[in-house]
Amino acid sequence: MRINTHSHACSRAGFGRLNEEIVRCRRCARLVSWRRRIAKEKVARYKAWRYWGKGVPGFGDPDARLLIIGLAPAAHGGNRTGRMFTGDRSGDWLYRALHKFDFANQQSSVSRDDGLRLLDCYITAVARCVPPANKLLRKEIENCRQYLIEELRLLRDPRVIIALGKVAFEAVIECLRSINVEAEQIHPVFAHGKCYRMSNGLILMVSYHPSQQNTFTGKLTQKMFHSVFRRAKMMLKEKNI
Repeated sequence: MRINTHSHACSRAGFGRLNEEIVRCRRCARLVSWRRRIAKEKVARYKAWRYWGKGVPGFGDPDARLLIIGLAPAAHGGNRTGRMFTGDRSGDWLYRALHKFDFANQQSSVSRDDGLRLLDCYITAVARCVPPANKLLRKEIENCRQYLIEELRLLRDPRVIIALGKVAFEAVIECLRSINVEAEQIHPVFAHGKCYRMSNGLILMVSYHPSQQNTFTGKLTQKMFHSVFRRAKMMLKEKNI
């Protein structure tokens, strides 16, 4: 399941350089314009907040065995705070689950300096800028793909990936394929709770995204969401992965 042979120091340095590149990225004119507009206009409840309004890098433990991949920063979450899944309802769901299963030292994430530490876990997304109506264009996904591929290479020994949502699931499949890692099952499909073993031993798990659209309607319940992380924790304890 090992993708690379980076040393700990090289991995941290590599993430530092990559994250600087993500913050400076201007590849997608539509997304750059939108993230800046939101950062300028804000919403009433955050008028006093200085919005991030730039590309949002991934974060967490560079030695993580668990990798979580979402869609993109939220308009008034990651695009405001500068950290993935931070300051929005989706993040509330995610960090409660991570804390419950010992992948985070606290169950909330409100700002980049709130003391949150991820344990054996790294969080990133398909796109690093907030998209209008939470809809990414195909070209925007392609423009951001190299960043996700580089994170896969920089993580020293990832064992389990949790893809949050269909877009993340499809993006992970494509990124892994680009580095010659295929699913053992032919034509893997997106379905909550599905689990796929990849050709290098990596495990890809599937979950609905904890968006308000899914959680408010009951499409994704807390029990369903927690079951994915419970299974991931159990898998990481197994000697064969």
